[in-house]
Amino acid sequence: MLQRPRRGDPFWIWFLHSWDLFSWAIIGLLALITVLHDAPAGQRYGSLALMAVLGCGNAAVRRWGRDGAAGGYAYLGLLIPVLGLLAYLRDGFGVLFTVTLGQFVVYADSRRGALVGSGLGALAITLGAVLREGWRVEELTRNTVSSLAVYVVGALVVTLTPRALELRDERARLRDELASTQMELSEALRREGAATERSRLAREIHDTLAQGFASIVVLAEAARAGLDVDPVRTAQQLTSIEQTARENLAEARALVGATPPPGGAVQGSVSTTLRRTLDRFAEDTGTAVDAELADVDCDQQTRIALLRCTQESLANVRKHAAASTVVVVLAQGPGVVDLEITDDGRGFDVAAARGFGLDGMRKRLDELGGELTVTSSLGDGTLVRASLPLVTDVPLQESV
Repeated sequence: MLQRPRRGDPFWIWFLHSWDLFSWAIIGLLALITVLHDAPAGQRYGSLALMAVLGCGNAAVRRWGRDGAAGGYAYLGLLIPVLGLLAYLRDGFGVLFTVTLGQFVVYADSRRGALVGSGLGALAITLGAVLREGWRVEELTRNTVSSLAVYVVGALVVTLTPRALELRDERARLRDELASTQMELSEALRREGAATERSRLAREIHDTLAQGFASIVVLAEAARAGLDVDPVRTAQQLTSIEQTARENLAEARALVGATPPPGGAVQGSVSTTLRRTLDRFAEDTGTAVDAELADVDCDQQTRIALLRCTQESLANVRKHAAASTVVVVLAQGPGVVDLEITDDGRGFDVAAARGFGLDGMRKRLDELGGELTVTSSLGDGTLVRASLPLVTDVPLQESV
């Protein structure tokens, strides 16, 4: 059964349903005329009863058989004999076949069903009129030609309707596919955003809390080993443990409180910040640090990235390199700032290296348009070079 038209459906679908509604308006008008017209009681009440039965059948199929073919065909099985009986009872009621022609398309679920149904309707109208007027040749010919002409129109309507239905269904399919694609895109963006945020949090935790805890473990082990041998050194290490633990606590509170990324409160110039980090490293590990730090004016994000790269590189030196000397150079070039961290440790195979720290540094620099280069080989130490576009903080201008 043809479904209710929807926005965007072809004009033909709207026309068929409008025709269906129009047919019921005409049937209602004929019922009113029948009531008001001075006709024999048998014809009057019989016509009214038939139109009432037809209306009740249509209401029933619209309410309970909207989505099934059986309900539509049951209604057509009622419509065909009612048309024949009305044509038999009253002169002029044969026009109802023309009026209800669209219903054969609306309530049939196939082209063949609509053609057969409308053909039976034409036959019923013809037989009803002939039975009422008699079997004269001229009457039979006139009624047959009239019904056949209407049937041809119905056949044309039935032929055009499937194409309109195809267009309607194609547009409906495209609308459904578009809605589905939009939902999938929205879900993909949501998942991508969640994955990006998880990656950012993982990187921040690794660069701050994890590194801090690793430093605490190393310092605690050293302090325990030197407790009886070098109490002064042990006290210094315990102080570093306390300071690192406080810093980790602050970082954890910042993460839990959804404040800007840890490190966002880096104060002072990048050279001053790096100098404090290097002094702390040298004090905790006893490794010699040679630093050449230019006074670079850069924005906060660049300062954070340079600090994180330095912290990660020093953590790797502490854990893996067994180096005696670390050289750090911060330099400014045309539109770029370079950070180089070199150690004389045992080195490693860069191609075979698998670690979250190096990947985290690369991703952090990529987000800022920078680049990370790691050069190392077994026994020859390691060179970590971070290069970033130079972006300076834009001071807020006071309104005059």
